[in-house]
Amino acid sequence: MLLETDGLTKRFGGITAVDGVDFALESGELCSLIGPNGAGKTTFFNLLTGVLEPSDGAIRFAPGAGSGEGGDGGVGTRDITDASPHETALAGIHRSYQITNLFPTLTVLENVRIAAQAARGGDAWKLWRNVRSFDAHYEEAHRILDRIGLDGAADAVAENLSHGEKRSLEVGVALAGDPDLLLLDEPTAGVSSEGVDDVVALIEDVADDHSVMLIEHNMDVVMGISDRIAVLHRGELIADGPPESVRNDPAVREAYLGGYGREGEAAGEEPSGGTDGDGSAAATDGGRRVDRPAGRNPPAEGGRASARTPNRGGGGR
Repeated sequence: MLLETDGLTKRFGGITAVDGVDFALESGELCSLIGPNGAGKTTFFNLLTGVLEPSDGAIRFAPGAGSGEGGDGGVGTRDITDASPHETALAGIHRSYQITNLFPTLTVLENVRIAAQAARGGDAWKLWRNVRSFDAHYEEAHRILDRIGLDGAADAVAENLSHGEKRSLEVGVALAGDPDLLLLDEPTAGVSSEGVDDVVALIEDVADDHSVMLIEHNMDVVMGISDRIAVLHRGELIADGPPESVRNDPAVREAYLGGYGREGEAAGEEPSGGTDGDGSAAATDGGRRVDRPAGRNPPAEGGRASARTPNRGGGGR
C-alpha cells in the first residue's frame, strides 16, 4: 500500500470539509478524485501534502513503494499526519495546483531546475559551493523538459507560455526529484480543447512509471484515463471503484444532480434556481442548498478513447 488515510477529517469551525475518509492507494494506480464543487477534494489534497493539519484521523505513506524511477523497493510505512509541506515533498509526494503556480519571470528551465534542487534537500541550498555541483540539477531539468515536450522552450520566460504549456510545465516541476506519488489538481482547467489532449497524453505517460491522483471535472478525461475513481460529496467518500461501476452508481448520480428540478421536469417545466455570481446553478435538495456547476453534468455514458491500458490490479507499470 502506497498511501492510506484512516478517518481523515478536517473541520473549519462548524463546517466539516472532509469527514472521516478511509482511503487507500496502491502503488502504480492512476486514481481520479471527483465530486461537485465544495465536496472537499482540494482540502483532501491539502491534508495529504501537509498544507492543512487534520482535525482527526491519520495519514500513512510508504515512500519508495511507488513505481517511480527512484523507488528503492520500500523503506517502511511512515505516519505523515503531522508532516509539513516540505517534509511530505521530501518523503515523495509532489503536487501541482488548481491555479498556475510557477515563477513567471524565470525561464522554463530554471523553474524545473529549482524544483530539482529543492527535491534533494540537505545541503542543496548552501550558497558557498562549486557552481559545477548544479550540473546534475540542470541535467535532470533537461530530461524532464524533454519528457513533457518543452525542451525546445527551455530558455523561454514562463509567463510567455500558453496556458496549456504552463500546465505541462507544472507537471514537469512536480516530477522533479522523481516522487513516488503525484497529485494533480485540475490539470486541464482552462486549457483549450486542442490542448487537453496534450495534457492527457502527458498524464498517461507519467502514470506509466509513477502513482498518480488527480482532481478533474472533465468527465471524458476521467473516464478515459482512470484505473479507479473515488467520489467525494459533502466531505464524505461515497463511491470508490472502477470507472464503469462509479459511472452507474446511484449515489454518484444523486450527488451530481442533487434532485435539481425533478418536479418541474416531470411537469415539463424548466428547472428553476438561476445562477450564482460565479456561474454555478443553485438549487435546493430537501431544504439544503446545492451548488451545481453550470455545464458540469454527472459522468456521461460515453468516454474518450485512451491509448493507456488501465492497471486494474494496482501493480507497478
